This record gives sequence, structure tokens and C-alpha cells, in this order.
Amino acid sequence: MTAKTLSNGILRALAILLGVSLLIYFLYKIQSVIVYIIIAGVISLIARPIILFLRRRLKFPNTVAVITTMVIFLGIITGIIILFIPLITEQGKSLSLLQSDELQANIQNIFNQITAYFSSKGIDVLGEIKSIDFTSQFKAIPNLLNSVLGTLGSLSVGLFSVLFISFFFMKDSRILKNGIMTIIPNETEGRFSKSLETINDLLSRYFIGLILQITILFVLYTIILLIFEIDNAVVIAFLCALLNLIPYVGPLIGAVIMCILSMTSNIGLEFQTQILPTTIYVMIGYFIAQIVDNFVSQPVIFSKTTKSHPLEIFLIIIIGGLLFGIIGMITAVPLYTALKVILKEFLSENKIVKSLTKNL
Repeated sequence: MTAKTLSNGILRALAILLGVSLLIYFLYKIQSVIVYIIIAGVISLIARPIILFLRRRLKFPNTVAVITTMVIFLGIITGIIILFIPLITEQGKSLSLLQSDELQANIQNIFNQITAYFSSKGIDVLGEIKSIDFTSQFKAIPNLLNSVLGTLGSLSVGLFSVLFISFFFMKDSRILKNGIMTIIPNETEGRFSKSLETINDLLSRYFIGLILQITILFVLYTIILLIFEIDNAVVIAFLCALLNLIPYVGPLIGAVIMCILSMTSNIGLEFQTQILPTTIYVMIGYFIAQIVDNFVSQPVIFSKTTKSHPLEIFLIIIIGGLLFGIIGMITAVPLYTALKVILKEFLSENKIVKSLTKNL
């Protein structure tokens, strides 16, 4: 090996490393755009069956079908925002500076009742926090509200971007596919194109299955909260059901939120005889709904939409969580489904691949 060959190899390696570094830096800087594209892709997959129904059954032109679907989605988003207005307004009144004295008195009253209840049971676990200065905690509320307003502004820009991209993904479903095909070698284009069609179909069914799962939980939570006359039951139920998009962790967060909001909806009542029993019953109902979801809804829905065994899905979600955290848990199933389809197309003779993809 000559010095010139060696130097050329080193320069080539350095150029590749520099190119990869610049690409990673570029992707990092436009990460928000990538997120918008991914979300828009998910929305277009969910909308696909609706658009096909409007085009094939009702004979809508493609553009009209897409616009109709977008109007439906916008109506759903508007309805969700309207649902949250009563809860936000109520919490805003409680957290506003004008109401801080009343809110502080109510919290102090509940705190005293909780302390008395545990003291009557011979438990002094709250002794160390009796000296909490509630007034100082409320000084951070204006800054929190300003942060919330800033976040809402960013969300508005993101929402517009996602809807704009989604419209063109729906209108021309081949845009994303053509973009991917440009980096695929010519000799494998046909097989990869077939794989993408299968992936689109499976992921559409998967995301529709998620919506069905959330809907079932939403109905169960709403019934439970209405039975115990919790304020803003529909909004709380929707929020807790939506958190189930995060596997295993989401339901725990939802339990905490439902517990807190169930207690605050009865603020001012007797803790031991009214607030505590009602909250306990609500949480019992919540965990019953989770049992129904974990052992009935999820296995049936996901096994049929992704054509994977429930144990297989469980293990993939756990592995995704260990490797990439919450994002990994959320994206584990769709990514695994896409990987299975590609492996079946290109490694169909492999024994392990045959076993994993036998239902595809």
C-alpha cells in the first residue's frame, strides 16, 4: 500500500465522517419539521380508510374527499378544544391571583383534614410537611401561566404546519412513497414498493385500533366519573384515555391525574367522609377499566391490526422503552410492524423471519 493510497483512504474516511456529522447536525436543527412530517404521516394513515370510503363508496373526487376528511379532522380538534375550555376556565379561576386566598384556604382546610385523619389512625407521615408555606408557592403561578401561553403559541404554529403537510399527504398519497423510493436501489424498488403498500395497510389498521382502544377507555372512564358526579367528567375521561397512548406509563400518569381532579372537584367537602371515599371508588373503577383494557381490548385489537401475538407486542414495547424511553414505547409497535413486513419481503426463507411473519 503506497502513501498516496493510504492518504486518499484517510481523506475519504474523514470526508465521510464530516458528511455524516453535518447530516446529523442538520437533522437535529430541523427536528421540529421532522416531527411535523411524522405526525402528518400518521394522520394521513388514519385518514386513508375515510378517503377510500368517500372515493369508492360515495364516488367523491379525490380532492373533495380529502377536503371532507380534513373538515372532519378539524371538527374533531375543535370539539376537543371546546371540551377542555370548562376545565381550563375552572382551574384558571382557582389559580388566578384574585382567587389565591380562597384557594389557599381550601387547600389548607383539606391539608388539615388529611392530617387529622392520619393522626386518628396513629400515622404521622404528614408531620414533616405541616410547615409548608403555601403563599410562596403561588408566587410562581404568573410565570407558569406565561409559559403556558408561549407553549400555546408554539402549538398553534405546529398545528397549522401538521395540517398543511397532512393535506398534501392525503391528496397525493404517493408523495411520501416517492420520496422514500428515491434512496432505494433500482433492483429492489419493486419489492420495496410492495412492502410499503403492506406497511401502509397495517399501520392504518393499527392507528385506527388505537383510536378504538382510546374510545373504549373514554366511555368507561366517563361512566365511572358520572356515577360519582365528578365535575368535567367528559374532559377528565378524555385526557386520561389519551394518556394511554403511552404504554404502561400513561395509565399511571392518568391514575394520578384522575385521583387529583376527583379530589379537587369535591374541594370544600369533608375529607374523611366524602372526598376520600369518593376518590377511592373512582380509582377502583379506573383500575377495573384498565384491567378490561389490558386483558380484553388491547390483545384483541392489536393482535388483529398488527397481526402479532400479544406477548410479542408486550416484549417489543418493553425493549423500545429500555432503549429509547417513552418515545421508544410509543413508536415500538409501528416500527416493529414495518420491520416485519420488510424482513418478510427480503428474507422470507429465514427460519426466524418465517416464524415471526407467518400471520402477515
